[in-house]
Amino acid sequence: MGDYSKDDFLQLVKRFGAFLTVKISNLLHTLDSRSVGAIAGLAVAIVFTWRVWRSPSAPQRRIPKRQGATPSSSGVSNHSSANAATSGVISTSEDSNAQNVIDEFFQPVKPTLGQIVRQRLSEGRKVTCRLLGVILEETSPEELQQQATVRSSVLEVLLEITKFCDLYLMERVLDDESEKKVLLALENAGVFTSGGLVKDKVLFCSTENGRTSFVRQLEPDWHIDTNPEITFQLARFIKYQLHVSPTKPERTAINVFNSITFEQFFGNV
Repeated sequence: MGDYSKDDFLQLVKRFGAFLTVKISNLLHTLDSRSVGAIAGLAVAIVFTWRVWRSPSAPQRRIPKRQGATPSSSGVSNHSSANAATSGVISTSEDSNAQNVIDEFFQPVKPTLGQIVRQRLSEGRKVTCRLLGVILEETSPEELQQQATVRSSVLEVLLEITKFCDLYLMERVLDDESEKKVLLALENAGVFTSGGLVKDKVLFCSTENGRTSFVRQLEPDWHIDTNPEITFQLARFIKYQLHVSPTKPERTAINVFNSITFEQFFGNV
């Protein structure tokens, strides 16, 4: 069969098919059913062989030829590599800038002094506070007879408290001159002008028990004092107290009863 071409073979198959057709038509009248079945099977086999022969062979894979690197192509390759490297550097730089923007955006926001004061005072709306040792540099009524000095370190916090709290300042004094010195010091510090404090809310008494009575009558949310006896007496009546004592900065569990400096208490959260 190898001596014949594909066309010759097809012609041979066609002639053989025509010959079989004639023979089958002549024999149909004389042969039995078995003979007819055999001839039909032979015809099917021939048709199947012909279809297989006509089916195209599987396409061969073409192997690309390797081209030698010419000077010009080498230059183009180097230029492309340089562009890719530059693009990579630019992309890295852009990613770094984008990450910096994201990090800056999601940085925790530092609370303002007003927010710190509100948080420390637990949103309390009324506050009573002793003057000596807390707002003033002086620590005894005898010193007030000489002078009254507002502590610069607490002034900013004091003004912030007056913005949203009903603040009352109180102190025991020995004479009227001491009262005038205290009021003048507060006025010079700008407490009455910059804040919400008025002179009528600066209370004076002649005994420590008098200060205790003032606090109980006002019923504040917070009371700030330096005398541990008064804070202990008021523990049953005042929800929150701050005991200011520079020599004992520790915490005591009595209605959020703190022994700490004024500055430390209102420091950063």
